[in-house]
Amino acid sequence: MQFTTRPEILGTFGVATSTHWIASAVGMRILEKGGNAFDAAAAMNFVLNVVEPHLCGPLGDMPALIQVAGEDTPRVVCGQGTAPAGATIAHYKAEGLDLIPGSGLLATVIPGVFDAWMLMLRDHGKLPLRDILEPAIHYARHGHPVLARVSATIGGLADFFRDEWPTSYATWLPGGHVPAPESLFRNPDLADTWDRILTEAENASGHEAQIEAARHAFYKGFVAEAIDDWMRDACVMDAAGGRRKGVLTGQDMGGWEATYETPLSVDYHGWTVWKPGMWAQSPTFLQSLRILEGSGIADMDPVGADFVHWVTEAMKLSFADREAYYGDPAHTDIPTETLLSREYAEVRRAMIDATASLVQRPGEIVGHDMWVREALKRASADVVDSGVGAGEPTMAHLSEKRGDTVHIDVIDRWGNMVSATPSGGWLQSSPVVPGLGMPLNSRAQMFWLTEGLPTSLAPGRRPRTTLSPSIAGRNGRASMVFGTPGGDQQDQWQLIYFLRHVHGMTNLQAAIDAPLFHTAHFQGSFYPRATDPGHLMVEPSFGDAVIDDLRSRGHRVQVAEPWSIGRLTAASRDDSGLMRAAATPRLMQAYAIGR
Repeated sequence: MQFTTRPEILGTFGVATSTHWIASAVGMRILEKGGNAFDAAAAMNFVLNVVEPHLCGPLGDMPALIQVAGEDTPRVVCGQGTAPAGATIAHYKAEGLDLIPGSGLLATVIPGVFDAWMLMLRDHGKLPLRDILEPAIHYARHGHPVLARVSATIGGLADFFRDEWPTSYATWLPGGHVPAPESLFRNPDLADTWDRILTEAENASGHEAQIEAARHAFYKGFVAEAIDDWMRDACVMDAAGGRRKGVLTGQDMGGWEATYETPLSVDYHGWTVWKPGMWAQSPTFLQSLRILEGSGIADMDPVGADFVHWVTEAMKLSFADREAYYGDPAHTDIPTETLLSREYAEVRRAMIDATASLVQRPGEIVGHDMWVREALKRASADVVDSGVGAGEPTMAHLSEKRGDTVHIDVIDRWGNMVSATPSGGWLQSSPVVPGLGMPLNSRAQMFWLTEGLPTSLAPGRRPRTTLSPSIAGRNGRASMVFGTPGGDQQDQWQLIYFLRHVHGMTNLQAAIDAPLFHTAHFQGSFYPRATDPGHLMVEPSFGDAVIDDLRSRGHRVQVAEPWSIGRLTAASRDDSGLMRAAATPRLMQAYAIGR
């Protein structure tokens, strides 16, 4: 029998996985009550807002991929809010900025995650909204055991909160004390906010009408009004070291809605992989598959040096293209077809040799020379200090004061599937909005303050997010949902997992447990947008021989602490109805449940 850190969960009724055991348990409870995957995933999200507030919040953002039972292909639910009307390059430059800070009010875009869940529930959910929100209300009002990482994050920022963000101090340090690990923590203002949304929703009759009433309360009612009132006068310290006002208004919120989109996809060794579009980093996964499909990767040892080298070098090329070409296709003509073509991948594959690349190498696509020049110029710029609350490191070996993300995978007995990656609105990225118990997001830091780029700051434009859920399946039929938190590492860890699964590690848990790695070679998405040429972080379980081999190839290897890279979860369903699920043991939080 193959040893895994946890059993691969098997069943036929339903499976729920997430980055926190309480959320996974709540998801399974919703399935047991007769809810479907959409109900379960939404309830899990709201619980994660409570139990992992350093990783996601109700004013954050989210892309999700959904497979509706009986439909031919998945759909994207876009919960990535756009830049406010006042978010112009001229305004930010007038504030003395060359980079958008990683925290504070100017880092905020329109909150998108709530509307994305409401859209999904309106069109596909079965249960009343009360069933979805009540578990989160319970934990916010009556308390949940504080994670050690949450306690450490709050403790590290206690003085800053007291001096600069008093609303956060009142919320996260009740009575002036850092909550101790495993003590019960409450957020009564957040519970009150959701209670009021429920009250207003239940004044309407019928499922759809109640969901629409909740959307109105959030984006045009009391939530938007509270944000608008506060933002008129709030002037707070940000990661760039200045006190600045924001530009988000209630009018911005009232004019935005979540949407459905057609995902991008590629075929690989009999599988199809679906991902969100060019406004996410997701196509790096697809580009990397195109590059690797002609490399002989299927015959490589999945924990050997050749595998690590080839995957790393392919990712460097794909992420270089991310920096040059990706952005909101609603505002810019992105050369998507070229980037995902086999012809382009063949040219890129030929650039990989036996040694590690130490330079940035975006591809050359006719008509886009300026984008490439600017990407190379940005990557060579000096890096400023990251500042308080900035960035998105992802694991225990990195700063506790920075944010991350959560992930949710659910499959129900009818064959509905959800892969969702909520993020933003971290407790450390923005002050709590008075009376709401929730902070704003900081996704605008992914824009550039240079005109003419796919990722130039502009009103109504989506930032090029890192959030990247996945659905895959054989023969063009969706059968597996998977994903991970991790900022720039999301599509790296997912790619490694997928390649291992497709090429022999059929046990989901085994593919997740296997040693992980990632590179920070390319330009980071989070303030201060650093590069680290040749960097390669690996888990020590690869063994000394593999690590020494990688160093001999020119990789600047950083050996992580054991079991400290990646937060993958996954679930699958085959044609017989048999379901499988797995979750990473890393950080000892994620859990898969099913029967």
